[in-house]
Amino acid sequence: MMLEQAREVLILEAEAIRAVADRLDARFEEAVRVLLACQGRVVATGMGKSGLIAQKVAATLASTGTPSLFLHPGDGSHGDLGMVTQQDVVLAFSNSGETEEVLALLPVIKRLGAGLISLVGELDSTLGRMSDVALDVSVAREACPLNLAPTSSTTAALALGDALAVALLTARGFDEERFALFHPGGSLGRKLLLTVRRVMHAGEEIPLVDENAPLREALLEMTAKRLGLTGVRSADGALVGVITDGDLRRHLEWEAEGVLSATAKQMMTRNPKTIEADALAAEALRVMQQGQITSLFVMDRGALAGVVHLHDLLRAGLA
Repeated sequence: MMLEQAREVLILEAEAIRAVADRLDARFEEAVRVLLACQGRVVATGMGKSGLIAQKVAATLASTGTPSLFLHPGDGSHGDLGMVTQQDVVLAFSNSGETEEVLALLPVIKRLGAGLISLVGELDSTLGRMSDVALDVSVAREACPLNLAPTSSTTAALALGDALAVALLTARGFDEERFALFHPGGSLGRKLLLTVRRVMHAGEEIPLVDENAPLREALLEMTAKRLGLTGVRSADGALVGVITDGDLRRHLEWEAEGVLSATAKQMMTRNPKTIEADALAAEALRVMQQGQITSLFVMDRGALAGVVHLHDLLRAGLA
């Protein structure tokens, strides 16, 4: 019984969104044009459950390149309408279109000369008629068995708000780099902004030996730096190879005397994989996964600048 009811709720809400999509017309395009032309901010407002939807849409707009904020209509009637200017566009949510707290704001919004776009369930409501653009988010019925609790109607309003946000970000040419600027603290920001330079081991932390160094020196360097490898440099200081734990295991088949007399040059793998210091850390992770390796040497303008290990990327929250 519970599963059947849950499926019915999901189906009803999905049908409500489909119906809104089928009704989209030139008014949606006009709403996008008004929002694109806005010289100020988009001020989303709504009461109750519609207010919660307005808050979410305002947050989505703000994070995708459209300056936006939420104004509680009750607070608006008690001074917070001072947030609204002539350059702003008000985005009002009300299923009935007759929400008293929202209607109380309309005379001031009109007097200020701010734009007004509404998402309403009744186009012929007071809010719908007074709007510069009214978008129809009406639903056949709520998913609530009593047809009372805002369910399908809030889902439809939220979906259309998201559609506006996506249309706007597309029209603005909003890209991953700008998206990351607004999300510096989360995993998205880390993936899109964090560079290899910020997570690499540099200076004395880089495991490195000369190509003619004996194996014992290479082993000591690997043990001291604890990265499971050491770089090998030529006489002129250029990175020419790498010795990893795997290389050592593969050479254990040598006779003991041969291993002990080996040099770093004899043991190393030539032309180790590298990455630029200013490359994204996410790119370093991709290269490691592709090559099935756990470390990359980091170059800066042709010179060795550091080494980055898979564990560094894990600690940074990239995987």
